[in-house]
Amino acid sequence: MAPLAFFFLFLSLSSSSSVFSEAGSIGINYGRIANNLPTPSKVVELLKTQGITRVKLYDTEPTVLTALSNSNIKVTVAMPNELLSNAAADQSFTDTWIQTNILKYHPATQIEAIAVGNEVFVDPKNTTNYLVPAMKNVQASLVKNNLDKEIKISSPIALSALQSSYPTSSGSFKPELIEPVIKPMLELLRKTGSSLMVNAYPFFAYAANSDTISLNYALFKDNPGVVDSGNGLKYSNLLDAQIDAVYAAMSALQYDDVGITVSETGWPSLGDSNEVGAGEDNAASYNGNLVKRVLNGSGTPLRPNETVNVFLFALFNENQKTGPTSERNYGLFYPSEEKVYDIPLTVAGINKTVVPSGGGVGRSVVPVKGDVSAVVNKGETWCVANGGYSEEKLQHALDYACGEGGADCGPIQPGATCYNPNTLEAHASYAFNSFYQKKSRGSGTCDFGGAGYVVTQPPRYGTCNFPTGY
Repeated sequence: MAPLAFFFLFLSLSSSSSVFSEAGSIGINYGRIANNLPTPSKVVELLKTQGITRVKLYDTEPTVLTALSNSNIKVTVAMPNELLSNAAADQSFTDTWIQTNILKYHPATQIEAIAVGNEVFVDPKNTTNYLVPAMKNVQASLVKNNLDKEIKISSPIALSALQSSYPTSSGSFKPELIEPVIKPMLELLRKTGSSLMVNAYPFFAYAANSDTISLNYALFKDNPGVVDSGNGLKYSNLLDAQIDAVYAAMSALQYDDVGITVSETGWPSLGDSNEVGAGEDNAASYNGNLVKRVLNGSGTPLRPNETVNVFLFALFNENQKTGPTSERNYGLFYPSEEKVYDIPLTVAGINKTVVPSGGGVGRSVVPVKGDVSAVVNKGETWCVANGGYSEEKLQHALDYACGEGGADCGPIQPGATCYNPNTLEAHASYAFNSFYQKKSRGSGTCDFGGAGYVVTQPPRYGTCNFPTGY
């Protein structure tokens, strides 16, 4: 999405302790095209306060790698596009590059992956033919230094690499890319156990087609959904459809076993008059609802059991970027480190703050009742109602859970053990959790169209105890 000279960090956000295996990870891009940003050491401190455990750079900037040393933050570095021709021509070049840019810092700086190039297929310098040979030489250099088990490789692609993306099931790569680069790249990713990085922006699709694409569909808000005419799958948001279009394109080439990481996605908080949909409320809704959707552990309709790992764009607003106003306003933070808008970025943050599926900026929810400080959580999770959701939609979700959903709603009937407190949120939480536990806490079973979310401490409303299994 951004010019090649841009320098990014992809920052993986998780809970302060660990990432749940059933949930994806949320990251954030850290761009430095500005003259007023904090120093790298201050940025590292900011990352720590935000619960960030992974970082991805778009080069090997020494001051940043040094600042990340002994930070317990895992790092992905990158080989810029302008180095691909040299890397493709001679493994001695990649041997030296690994020595200078990886071994010099690793393992004090915990480098875990290398991104070889960025959106190479749209590079005006026509570096596409160098990509796979460069990736192979980087991999060979990792093997030579016994680093191939620790460090993975990939290369982010833009959605423009697709010939078709709608309907989602018709996803296919551009024919001129398949044999020379797509298939050999996917084969290398398969052999090394790496994922394909994809930069996906529902904002661009909506801004260009606002007459046919629902804004709610783009923002993960309540909407009727879109049914794929090819396979009958129903999509509730545009990003899932974009991801599955790439999965469909890989499947058409028999690469069903290669995963996807969304390496860039975001929504600008400000734009020009012709940038339809740009704005602070929409940015907060998109990014906030996306964080909740990813950390709740839902897969996509085509790959329901696959985790969705996402890197938000971007950490800061960057005042020296060229192009439309939106390019300078993707940040979640101002250079002063103040938030542009307040959304949760971790599981712990979601437990305290909810970004309603039908609303904009996150709001605090009613705290969980009772003393849970002595509870030992052995990896268990529960499903509770989104207190910021509209009563009408929350009631509709409750009716579904107790009716067609088959939840055990006996305990919330009048006079029963969990009837009090007699509130819609408390009753919906009990019903949602009953459904979630009966479905073995499967991906997507706590969504309820955005009305529910997963917590890692047992909820207590009054004296009601929430079960963890049936």
